[in-house]
Amino acid sequence: MSDASAGTTVLELRNLGVHRGGVAALHRVNATFRAGEITCVLGENGAGKSTLVAVLSGLLRPDEGELLLGGRPVTFRSARAARAAGVATVWEDLAVAPLLSVWRNFFLGAEPTRGVWPLRRLDLDAARETTVRALARVGVPGIDPDRPATALRAGERQSLAIARALHFGARALVIDEPTAPMTIAQHTVLAEAVLSARDEGLAVVVVTHNPRYAHLIGDRFLLLARGHVAGDLTRKDVDADVLLRLMAGGRELTALTARLRALHPELDER
Repeated sequence: MSDASAGTTVLELRNLGVHRGGVAALHRVNATFRAGEITCVLGENGAGKSTLVAVLSGLLRPDEGELLLGGRPVTFRSARAARAAGVATVWEDLAVAPLLSVWRNFFLGAEPTRGVWPLRRLDLDAARETTVRALARVGVPGIDPDRPATALRAGERQSLAIARALHFGARALVIDEPTAPMTIAQHTVLAEAVLSARDEGLAVVVVTHNPRYAHLIGDRFLLLARGHVAGDLTRKDVDADVLLRLMAGGRELTALTARLRALHPELDER
C-alpha cells in the first residue's frame, strides 16, 4: 500500500437510516471506513450489525441518508453491483461453494483461458498456480487447489474468499465473522488473511461479537446499540478490557456516549 493511499476514505455512511416496520434498524448512522484500516463493528443482538452488512453488501437499500464510495454517492441494487464496484463481502456461511474444488471457488466464472476463438480453452495450470499464490499471499500456504472446498477448515474458507477479493481488485472488504466456535488456530488463519487485506490497502470492515478478538486485529471500533452509533473509538481510546465492558452496555456505554457528545458537540448534528 502506498503512503498516498493510506488513510484515504473508501466507504462513508452519512445519516444512514433503515426502517423495518416502523422500527429504526439503523438511525442516522455516520461512519467512515479508510484504506489500510480495519474497523470492527460490535454490538449485541439487535444492535444493527446485520443491517449494516446488508447495506454495504448491496442486499438492502437504505431508507434515508447516503452511502458514498470514493467520495461519490452510490446505490447498490444488488450484491453483484456492490462487488462490481469493489465492495466484496465474505459471508459466514457462504464463503465457498462446498462441492467445487478450491481453484474453481477462487475463480467462480472468471477462469483463465488460453488460445484464441474457436480454440480457446480453460488454462488449468494458470488457474491452479494463481489460486495457490493468492492463498499464500493471505497466509494460507500449501493448499492443494484440486481438493474440494469442503476439506477446508473454518478460517481457511473465509481466507479463500478474502484472497479472491484481493485478486479481483476489491477496494473494500466486509467480513461477517463466524459465530460458530473456532479454535485459536482457525482464528489465527482468519486474522492473518484480514491483516493481509489491510496491508494491501483495503478498507476492511469486520462484524464481530468478540471484543477481545476485535481489539487484537482492529484499528477502529464502531459500537452499535439499537441502531445508533454508541461509540467510534480507536485502539488508543480503549484497551481490550474496556472494550469488553462497553460491549456489556449499561451505564458504561451510556457514560461513553455522553462523554463523546460533550467532547464533540458535532455528534448531535449527525
